[in-house]
Amino acid sequence: GETLTTTLSSRARRSTSIARDMSASQGFRRTAQSALRGAMAQGSSAGSRMSPTTAIGGAPFAARECNATPFGARSISLQAVQIRMKSVGNIQKITKAMKMVAASRLKGAETRAKQSRALVQPFVRLLGDTPAVEVEGETLVVPITSDKGLCGGINTTVVKYTKVLNEMNGGVAALDVIGEKARSQIARLYPKQINDVIVDTTKQPLTFATVCGIADTIMSKNAPKTHLIYNRFQSAIAFRPTVATILSNDELEKVAEEGVNAFDTYEIEGPDRSEFLLDLAEFKMGALLYNAMLENNTSELGSRMQSMESSSKNAGEMLNKLTLLYNRTRQAAITTELIEIISGASALEAEK
Repeated sequence: GETLTTTLSSRARRSTSIARDMSASQGFRRTAQSALRGAMAQGSSAGSRMSPTTAIGGAPFAARECNATPFGARSISLQAVQIRMKSVGNIQKITKAMKMVAASRLKGAETRAKQSRALVQPFVRLLGDTPAVEVEGETLVVPITSDKGLCGGINTTVVKYTKVLNEMNGGVAALDVIGEKARSQIARLYPKQINDVIVDTTKQPLTFATVCGIADTIMSKNAPKTHLIYNRFQSAIAFRPTVATILSNDELEKVAEEGVNAFDTYEIEGPDRSEFLLDLAEFKMGALLYNAMLENNTSELGSRMQSMESSSKNAGEMLNKLTLLYNRTRQAAITTELIEIISGASALEAEK
């Protein structure tokens, strides 16, 4: 009798334990299903579309994010997305810093450029600006660009104007290049026409004495006509490509005799006419070159500020997309784990 009682009591305890395990399993299953519905609802509210697929043998495998995953791939590595997000974030910091630096330097450069225009205007009124005058001899073209990039298309515009002026002069115009960016582009187009290349002019604040040294180098070619190509500053978002023309003293005398400029309307005292025209031609070269380099430097800063602002905006948009992709991928991984838990619970119930 005691043996029968002991056997019945042990069977009762085993039945109670099995019932408790089944109840816990059903409760865990209901909890997992509730968590799965919540995760799916969050994924749909974020704009993601997830669909669990059934693998061979009837067991479901990981849901796949439909929009962000490349064709033929099941999932995207969260670590790869994190590395990409960090890279884009660092680029955005650099572009924002470059924009701030350009903006801080722009005001001073704009003031100097506007003040230098006072040197140019008297020469234009006295000697005129005559780019269409035909001269005997080789025309000299001086494109003025920046030494650094990341400043929009201002350098490309100067190179395009250089190509046009070279074609207008029969494709044989001599070239004195100012700026590293113009050298790299023009050297591929006209390698045999380049005489001198002047770079690193903006590492130190530009002075009139520095420009006079560059002007002496240009005037030493004894070209009858010289074209300066640069970007004239108008506003932080607007720049006008400009061509300034400087004639030699002999050509100035011919133009004055023809009445093209207003030189003969003035009474000249002091040195003779030819010596005075030589002094005017040299000083005009220095004044126009000084103004052109200041104008182009100001345009460079304004263009760089706008370019870096656009780059920062694009980096921000890319970072938002990568963040959304990261969240969708993480939600897909969570959904995969929940599905695996539910599948395991279902398999245990089926065995019982």
